[in-house]
Amino acid sequence: ICALLFASLYILCHFIITHFKKHTDFAAVHDDEDAAVNRIALGLCTFTLAVALGAVLLLPFSIISNEVLLSFPQNYYIQWLNGSLVHGLWNLVFLFSNLSLVFLMPFAYFFTESEGFAGSKKGIMARVYETSVVLLLLTLLVLGMVWVASAIFGDNAATRQSLYDLWEFYLPYLYSCISLFGVLLLLLCTPLGLSTMFTVTGKLLVKPRLLEDLDEQLSCTRLEEAALSRRI
Repeated sequence: ICALLFASLYILCHFIITHFKKHTDFAAVHDDEDAAVNRIALGLCTFTLAVALGAVLLLPFSIISNEVLLSFPQNYYIQWLNGSLVHGLWNLVFLFSNLSLVFLMPFAYFFTESEGFAGSKKGIMARVYETSVVLLLLTLLVLGMVWVASAIFGDNAATRQSLYDLWEFYLPYLYSCISLFGVLLLLLCTPLGLSTMFTVTGKLLVKPRLLEDLDEQLSCTRLEEAALSRRI
């Protein structure tokens, strides 16, 4: 069931990305290596978007499945909508979200920018080696910055021990920080989008004239007519 749900999301996200993807310069050139790199990056981005869409739809899916089970408790064909399925989906979404955030998206970016080390044989594997080395150096840089910051602000045994607890502490914390950043960005961009939507709607729609005063319009028209008559 999890595989079928993810396959459906992957196909949907593939159509979405290919619809909005810009045609790059190497797409028109018959270069097998650049085309393969483009396909790999497209697959990684599609996988990440499918995971993100699954994370967004997971809470509505949990609520709907619970309501369906409460409405039809004796139905044999919907008993697969149980708590273990929802719990397994939550675990898979958490796992693949951290994997996409920490590894897949940086890999896709550096992989499209890589050209292989100087003097090495050109090909896909040369780009993979360069991307892996850049990711490893970036990981060491980030871990070193975290170690230095922890040594400056909390130089004790508990802080140093928490650095080794990467899966249980730092990945959920990182996931929560990225989610908070996305929510704040949504709150900042939503008023601008709403104001733009109402502005465009106001330009397209004709304003109703039900509350206008006709006597006031007649008096204004008479005054304009009198002014024009005096000018003539």
